[in-house]
Amino acid sequence: MNLNSIPQIKNIDSGNFFVLAGPCAIEGEEMAMRIAEKLVAITDKLQIPYVFKGSFKKANRSRIDSFSGIGDEKALKILRKVSETFHVPTVTDIHTNEDAVMAAEYVDVLQIPAFLVRQTDLVVAAANTGKVVNLKKGQFMSPESMKHAVQKVLDCHNESVMVTDRGSMFGYQDMIVDFRGIPTMQHYATTVLDVTHSLQQPNQTAGVTGGRPDMIETIAKAGIAVGVDGIFIETHFDPAHAKSDGANMLHLDYFEGLMTRLVAIRKTINQF
Repeated sequence: MNLNSIPQIKNIDSGNFFVLAGPCAIEGEEMAMRIAEKLVAITDKLQIPYVFKGSFKKANRSRIDSFSGIGDEKALKILRKVSETFHVPTVTDIHTNEDAVMAAEYVDVLQIPAFLVRQTDLVVAAANTGKVVNLKKGQFMSPESMKHAVQKVLDCHNESVMVTDRGSMFGYQDMIVDFRGIPTMQHYATTVLDVTHSLQQPNQTAGVTGGRPDMIETIAKAGIAVGVDGIFIETHFDPAHAKSDGANMLHLDYFEGLMTRLVAIRKTINQF
């Protein structure tokens, strides 16, 4: 996929990886705009192609009382405002065929959650909108099997497709990243590494997913070193009080330092 297919994306000639980053979920307009403003400033400074990420709803929760969103249309309008205010593309998750049609009116990239990536109707619905489609690799799937998910998008005459690795299940309550999968999936599509979800510790007895945010930099550096095309990171100015996935998000204060180091690594890698 050519990055030019993502509307409003900038800095594509810099030689850097691209970044999808933002909060796990849209909790409100003020928080989304605050996070977006900082991320846009940092990525522009470092000449990193950037897409703002925010889920307009969270449908795959372990517990029925977990935060699932502020209202579909309200959250999607916030995503549109982020795009119009900062002139950046946006990405959000979808969970149903109806979501695909609705979200396509507001965002530039439709993301298929890892648990749903084998749902043919959903993938086809996303592809048929003509939007860029980001396929999250299922925790239960091999890198090789993702070629079939990619082919579903291509068969809809939509070549704007990318794959995101978010780790594989390692027992019941841990994830592991097999970096051999990155070059494998790059044979099928542009490939992104979801750093923060790869550090989740799901299926906790409390029904709330845990995580290892202390390992974010380690996984991100390794991904850049093996040549991944893009990095996916969820970030928040107050992860401890985030309404979704706070246990594995990067604190917003650490984003610039991490990106600076990753850019330096990519610059070195580009010499070989």
